[in-house]
Amino acid sequence: MSVRTRARTFTVVAILAAGALGLIGSTQTWALAALADGDVDVPGATAVPVLQPLMLTALALGLVLTLVGRALRYVLGALAVAVAAAVAALTAPLIGRPPASAVAPAVTERTGLAGEEAIAEVVLSTASTAWPAVTLVCAVVIGFAGVAVLVTAHRWARGGRRYDGAAAAATRASDAGPLDAIDCWDDLSRGDDPTR
Repeated sequence: MSVRTRARTFTVVAILAAGALGLIGSTQTWALAALADGDVDVPGATAVPVLQPLMLTALALGLVLTLVGRALRYVLGALAVAVAAAVAALTAPLIGRPPASAVAPAVTERTGLAGEEAIAEVVLSTASTAWPAVTLVCAVVIGFAGVAVLVTAHRWARGGRRYDGAAAAATRASDAGPLDAIDCWDDLSRGDDPTR
């Protein structure tokens, strides 16, 4: 495997794996809010409402990276860094003791109370699980992979190159004039489609 192929494979797999793990993490319990009548589990998507769209964006750009040309690779690399920065900024405050605002939607759903003061009165304490830290690591991986794209994108093989041979053969064939049955049969034997 060449250096070019390894760089592309590494960055794409890193973005896809981190995006998938972050997406899975958004459905898990991120925080626990202790109330007088029991604990409230707060999923990641509730604590950080934009987490799932950001992780879906990371997954999509990881897939698209394998198909686009050089200019768009730079755009997608910069987008990966931006997504990573957003996820890290939104996730970091939830590690350790999450703020009441992160658990507020789940507490409101459970108690019917709304407003910061009312929720602060009912929430005795908050604690986080390991998922915010896992998601922060995913954001760091996506960010480093985005930087790797920006640094190595000029060395990647161009997407769709495998079809260039067939297109060139079709151009040569059209320049040579009409083909007879033997020429068409020879093209088919080589794997070229003479009808294109």
